Amino acid sequence: MWKFKLLSLFVIIICIQQSSRNVFATEIRVAVANNFANTIKQIARNFEKQTAHKVWLIFGSTGKHYAQIKNGAPFDIYFAADIKRPKLLDEEGIVQKDSRFTYALGKLVLWSPSGINIDSAGKVLEQQNIRHLAMANPKLAPYGKAAQEVLETLGLWDVIRNKIVLGENIGQTFQFVKSGNAELGFVAYSQLIQHGQVIDGTFWNIPTNLYSPIEQQVVLLNSNQTALDFISYFKSNESQKTIRQFGYSTP
Repeated sequence: MWKFKLLSLFVIIICIQQSSRNVFATEIRVAVANNFANTIKQIARNFEKQTAHKVWLIFGSTGKHYAQIKNGAPFDIYFAADIKRPKLLDEEGIVQKDSRFTYALGKLVLWSPSGINIDSAGKVLEQQNIRHLAMANPKLAPYGKAAQEVLETLGLWDVIRNKIVLGENIGQTFQFVKSGNAELGFVAYSQLIQHGQVIDGTFWNIPTNLYSPIEQQVVLLNSNQTALDFISYFKSNESQKTIRQFGYSTP
């Protein structure tokens, strides 16, 4: 009889623990710049396994997310691809006080998956036989702005601009090149890192003196405990290691 009571008690304790875990598990909505998609997916998976909370990731251009937040979009955290928009939101009092910080430094590359051999100085951009060059919209995406700066610095903007195919964001730009709709394009180095390896093709790791630093910042929009916990986990050594593995520098 006592064994049955002990077993019953054990089952009850397990049920209570599981019930408590479900009761306190909550969800957060996180707006993320497209270039950081693969990295944040891995970090979010790790966080969910450790906490049982759910992280909904909404990807898009930094400019569009900024406009959505201004119009009341229910995001808890905003990972931008620049400093400009988080700073504006901070100055406008839309974010939680003292929550803004730089989480990664992005790298711009010129990439072609096949067919074109990209040299280490970017001279390929001067070739007359290039039909389409993909880049993100510089008005919406910081990586697009950086790409325009590179072309202007090299004196090629006016020469090649009629061949440019604009992606709404860096994610769409990557797809233009990957699908062959553009022979080459300016993408984020992090997009070339998959399963810890650089994907097929050739690329030019563009010197950082050719474009303004791509300093990416995050802001906390709501101070609920799950959002605070996610930011805390994001700052952990484990997450910082993941960020570097995906091709970024960390501050």
